[in-house]
Amino acid sequence: MAGHTPVGLVGLGLVGQALGRRLRAAGHEVWGWDLSEAARQAFAAQGGQLASSVRTLGQACGTVLLAIYETKDVQALAGEPEGLLGAGSRVHTLIDCSTGHPQQLETLAAALAQRGITLLEAPLSGSSEQIGAGQATMLLGGPAEAVAAQDALLAAISAQRMHVGPTGMGARAKLATNLVLGLNRAALAEGLVFAESLGIAPETFLALVLDSPARSVAAELKGPLMVQARFEPPQSRIRQHLKDLGLMLEQAGSAGLAMPLTSAHAAVLEAAVHAGDGDLDNAAIVQQLRRGRTKPTDATKERP
Repeated sequence: MAGHTPVGLVGLGLVGQALGRRLRAAGHEVWGWDLSEAARQAFAAQGGQLASSVRTLGQACGTVLLAIYETKDVQALAGEPEGLLGAGSRVHTLIDCSTGHPQQLETLAAALAQRGITLLEAPLSGSSEQIGAGQATMLLGGPAEAVAAQDALLAAISAQRMHVGPTGMGARAKLATNLVLGLNRAALAEGLVFAESLGIAPETFLALVLDSPARSVAAELKGPLMVQARFEPPQSRIRQHLKDLGLMLEQAGSAGLAMPLTSAHAAVLEAAVHAGDGDLDNAAIVQQLRRGRTKPTDATKERP
């Protein structure tokens, strides 16, 4: 927006690129930074303004969105003395759009508040394609007044926004919803491989699912990718969801909660990463299930 302080964006991967498109479409001037030269050039090719360094970005932008892989990377970014929040920084609000670690975010928010900087959580439930189309649901964690102060900017990203509580609750809500989403996707993939073993063509099986109570958003969006074996370019990556599963299992373990389905899902994704599929779309889980479908398990052993 002409005459306004530009919005900063750190992390120019799948989600970062989608956020940049949403903000520019709403008229915001967006400055971006990423460690990856390829990501920086892709951002610039789409019309974004590249900062010469992350410190320069912080000196130009009051509000900065983060689309960074892990919360420990956010902590490192915020703590670098010559980095984003170093001398001359204008940053007053950080908006973390990644799937984060609840307790680490709570600690970071308290430390930043002592420096007069607000941390908002704004993870998005949806693929990068859905984020770019404004169809992802934003789960907001942080002070209500800070959320209200950023309402226009957040609205430019998503029309579907839910304030779920104080800092840390955004990450918790995202992990819980991602658990269900991921298991929906895994169930679809396993069903497709099972149908194939029964002699049902993948496209026929998907049509059956979409015309039955088994229908789901996962079937609508990921089903065609599985049927067509179209896993690149990714909308979201197997490696990223496996990271989220690790956070889910850590949080569940702290609460003394067993999660057998999520544990099994994590094992499948670990095998997929080991097989070289980590950077493919999440729909590529079907490839790992195909690889493993002939391996005997206790459930398939002959019973007396």
